[in-house]
Amino acid sequence: MSQSRSYVLAAGGTGGHMVPAAALAAELAERGHHVALVSDDRGVRFPGLFDGVETHVLPAGRLGGGPLGYIRAAGKIMAGRSMALRLYKEIQPSAVIGFGGYPALPSLLAAFRAGVPTIIHEQNAVLGRVNRFVAGRVDAIATSYEQVDRMKPGWQAKAHLVGNPVREAVLNLRNRPYPLLEEDGIFRVLVTGGSQGATVLSQVVPDGLALLPVHFRRRLQVTHQARVEDIETVRAKYQAHGIPADVSTYITDMPEALAWAHIVIARAGASTIAELTAAGRPAILVPLPSATDDHQTANAREITAAGGARTISQKGFTAAELAKQIQKLGLDTVGLENAAARARSVGRPNATRDLADLVESIDAPEAPIKGQRISMQGRPAFA
Repeated sequence: MSQSRSYVLAAGGTGGHMVPAAALAAELAERGHHVALVSDDRGVRFPGLFDGVETHVLPAGRLGGGPLGYIRAAGKIMAGRSMALRLYKEIQPSAVIGFGGYPALPSLLAAFRAGVPTIIHEQNAVLGRVNRFVAGRVDAIATSYEQVDRMKPGWQAKAHLVGNPVREAVLNLRNRPYPLLEEDGIFRVLVTGGSQGATVLSQVVPDGLALLPVHFRRRLQVTHQARVEDIETVRAKYQAHGIPADVSTYITDMPEALAWAHIVIARAGASTIAELTAAGRPAILVPLPSATDDHQTANAREITAAGGARTISQKGFTAAELAKQIQKLGLDTVGLENAAARARSVGRPNATRDLADLVESIDAPEAPIKGQRISMQGRPAFA
């Protein structure tokens, strides 16, 4: 076991930041290290993610809203930085690891001021705003994709491809075979729009499934996550079309839902892509067009190019187009199984381990880094 150290993880706001941070926290704790989470008041509300982890809430401002908005945000950021500096004096962290988002910024600024080594982890295929802001000053950049947009050439030397950590329960699906799909058996569809749901999926998917040939439609079994305001309409649509569907606002056991599904219809958030590729599930992806820097479209590139998913822009996401794509996948049992294998082929199951190795190496340069370093051409070369 390596020497015990203290680490601070800075994350907050959304599950896309919190889930990989929680996976790293568990791995570092398993290795005998002390871990503290620094977040905002939203980040600490995720149930069960950080049980037993020392947690601190710091103010964090979101830049925007004109001159007054920037002034207010700057005040909160500096207050958070001061609180983080006091925390670092107490726990003497070996490194601070940021997971993007505005809640991570005060902790990273404090680390720069205190001379504490820093790492940022980028979950998306586009370097986020906060990560771009600090990338020039951090010691290492951990990435989830081989190709990361908005990565300046000067930052490439310290970029390491590790992947996006997922929950152990999802990772365990790699050891379970793709569910057997008999020619006349039940065809199971999972529809999820991420933690907040997606109205466009609720509007299009029931009608798209209704356009499938009768012999195919009768085989369907759907699990659909919908927004609260959409749920009754969605249930009524499935009932009118005669399609068995379990519609809810929250899927309590997503790993089991993934294990059960033959195909997933989803947004292309970082956590969704990481879980699809970890489990090996074919998908139809509809990137959120309003996502910052269109990062969901970028997230979908790798799995789509590998043949594990089909990507449809929201503008082109119609009932007819969905029905066409499902028939192309679902009517060919061998093709569907191949798509599952191709999705699995771009998964990075060692992401948590490799990220933890990178973290441990920052203040112990002699330790090997097991991730991959991103070359100037965007192709990985082992460090």
